[in-house]
Amino acid sequence: MAARSGKNIDMARLKADVAAASVELLSAHCAIDRIRMQYSPQDIVAFGDRHALQQAIASAEAVCRFFSQIGHHFNRQEDANR
Repeated sequence: MAARSGKNIDMARLKADVAAASVELLSAHCAIDRIRMQYSPQDIVAFGDRHALQQAIASAEAVCRFFSQIGHHFNRQEDANR
């Protein structure tokens, strides 16, 4: 099936990849909740590994940008369908 980008998309693979990413994001969310419930942001900054925290922040920002882009496309599609 052709996508708007002109690429052929393996729909089954796409759905499996999205499902796997969803599970991994849920796992990360749970890990963050455990940290959040045990430590204050001040303690994390004061005693956490600065490099690891910077990498985690960069990863979280990248995920946020990606899903914001997906959300934008959802909204455009919904507006087009109205």
